[in-house]
Parts: sequence; structure tokens; C-alpha cells
Amino acid sequence: MSFNIFAENNLTIEIDISKQRLFLLDNMKIVRSYPISSSKYGEGSTQNSFKTPLGNHVIREMIGNNAIKNTIFTSRINTKRQAEIIHDESKSDNDYVTTRIMWLDGQEEGKNKGKGVDSYQRYIYIHGTHEEGLIGQKASHGCIRMFNSDVIELFNDVKKGTKVYIKA
Repeated sequence: MSFNIFAENNLTIEIDISKQRLFLLDNMKIVRSYPISSSKYGEGSTQNSFKTPLGNHVIREMIGNNAIKNTIFTSRINTKRQAEIIHDESKSDNDYVTTRIMWLDGQEEGKNKGKGVDSYQRYIYIHGTHEEGLIGQKASHGCIRMFNSDVIELFNDVKKGTKVYIKA
């Protein structure tokens, strides 16, 4: 049984691309740290660039509550299929979104919100991946990838509206 350990939930997320880490902060103090993978194409907000956007975001949607670990989501729909997890550094032809989705909404007009740069319209998520062997290096198509067990833990600790700051 899982429950939120934070009574007040003054939690924020900071993602440091240079360290390939996601930090969960409670009142600005690190309470958890997770390895991640950001975009293999670098950082940026332009539509169709497959880059990871920088700046201030919030979690607008949370998808996958109680889905079985390693479940594949297609267009945010639970397919009920399980991904085969790749533990070495090999790359597959797929970019599966697995286990949980935290869909980000940019908060800075012209930078990550609005026409041509909108993180929400670009479908930028924090999510699990089947390519766990690539966690810790730039490998995604714009999203923030996490180990499936880590994304479940994070999902259970945060809520819609949690602030997310992504820095290079």
C-alpha cells in the first residue's frame, strides 16, 4: 500500500539537465533525488524539435494511477500491454511511455507557453521508459524519462499543480 508521506505537500520538482537528475524538494530542501534522461536533441521549446523545454512548469495532468508497472501508454491511453524493459544501453526503435505520466504545462509565455513553444501542446511529460539502461544520459524525444519504480514513487508523492522547474 502506497501513501503520500508529505502532509502539507509543499513539494516542488527541480530537473537539472546538466546532472541528468530530478530533485523532489519539500520547502526547498531535497527529499529525493532520481536519475533521469532528457532529450537526446538538447534543450529548447520549439514545436517538433524533440528538445526538452526549460523554465517553469506545473503538472497539469496525472495519468496512470494504479496502472501495472511497465504498462505501455499510447496517446495517454493504457494499452494493457507490458513493455519489455531494456537494462543495457541499447536503443530500440520505440519511445514507449510507460507506467505513469505527469503532463507538464509551461508557465512562461513565449518560452514554454503559447504558439509554437507550448510544452502542454508538445506533450511534454515526466514518465517511465522501457529503455532503463539509458537513464542518466540524454536519450528521450523531449520528455523526462525515469525508471519505472521511481516514476511510481514520484507520482504518489506529487499532485496536479506541483511546480516543476527545468534548468540546463
